[in-house]
Amino acid sequence: MPRWLYRPIRAGKELHEVDAILRGLELHTVCESAKCPNRMECFSGRTATFMLLGDVCTRTCAFCGVDKGAPGPVEEEEPERVAQAAARMRLEHVVITSVTRDDLPDGGAMHFAAAVRATRRLLPEATIEVLIPDLKGDASALRVIMASEPDVLNHNLETVEELYPRVRPLADYRRSLDLLRSAREAFAGAKIKSGLMAGLGETRQQLHRAFRDLAGVGCDMLTIGQYLRPSREQLRVERFLSPQEFEELGREAEDAGIPVVTSAPFVRSSYRARELLHK
Repeated sequence: MPRWLYRPIRAGKELHEVDAILRGLELHTVCESAKCPNRMECFSGRTATFMLLGDVCTRTCAFCGVDKGAPGPVEEEEPERVAQAAARMRLEHVVITSVTRDDLPDGGAMHFAAAVRATRRLLPEATIEVLIPDLKGDASALRVIMASEPDVLNHNLETVEELYPRVRPLADYRRSLDLLRSAREAFAGAKIKSGLMAGLGETRQQLHRAFRDLAGVGCDMLTIGQYLRPSREQLRVERFLSPQEFEELGREAEDAGIPVVTSAPFVRSSYRARELLHK
């Protein structure tokens, strides 16, 4: 890897405390399940992204380190445990995501809503961000989630349209854009957010089209980061972009009409999410 992708390992008391809270409440995080390179930094900063509905995904995205297969049963008390963990970690901004559960009629929407409401009860001053799957385009499922009044509705495009067949074979680029558009049109109070990876073989022109598409559906915030291969089972990195290139992409996304953009090699969808919201 290039030199800018090497950095010190973070560890300490806070990291172990967060680990203990998550283990004690039997919770999953996307930080661990997706093998995020920022996990130790975030845990050391007493933050994490909670992952609902187990740790097995029904999709087969070729970039993702989360296990694929047949997921287990829904744990009805899980939303309350997420709220308890957020309170023990004293979070000011809570990010809640999930695996994709195409086996559930509502895609897990009611579970998301329950987690938002439970967290709001225990942390009434905190802002809450939900990073949701595409719900198979189900508008009623989206309404269930938004009725719980999250502060941020986040759904990642992940990559450019041309790479979807290889990178996200069971997803649909236009369906994801439609979800973001529907959220913007129907729920004016929430901030709309998305994320893209670079380094999967996309061209600069394709990224520019994705920026314009996101601006066109009313995206308020965008994260752009370097794709890093979680293990040998996932797609290879086609190219490592320099920090300067990421700065350029950030400016170009803003020029396309997206108000707030953060773009750097280690940026991830929920990385420093509170700072991005306040920005």
